Amino acid sequence: MSNTTKTLAVAGAVAAALATQLAAPAHAQAKEKCFGISLAGENDCAAGPGTTCAGTSTVDYQGNAWTFVDSGTCADIELPDGRMGSLEELDRDLPA
Repeated sequence: MSNTTKTLAVAGAVAAALATQLAAPAHAQAKEKCFGISLAGENDCAAGPGTTCAGTSTVDYQGNAWTFVDSGTCADIELPDGRMGSLEELDRDLPA
């Protein structure tokens, strides 16, 4: 196989991968970060200083840890004791 053929094959594979990514359903791309809704160890990211990211929350409903949810649903997520999800980081339920 010539170098030109190999280059075209690689370029085609990259183009196909990009096209697949761009063709994802709109509902799959419509997500937002919702703070204070994840259980301990089940956050998608952000859990305060010194954490590495996903799965690092140590307290249920930790206010500085977020999880991706469908856009427009975060503020409607009800938690125990009347708490709600938030689009902004919260100062509640932080680890000691």
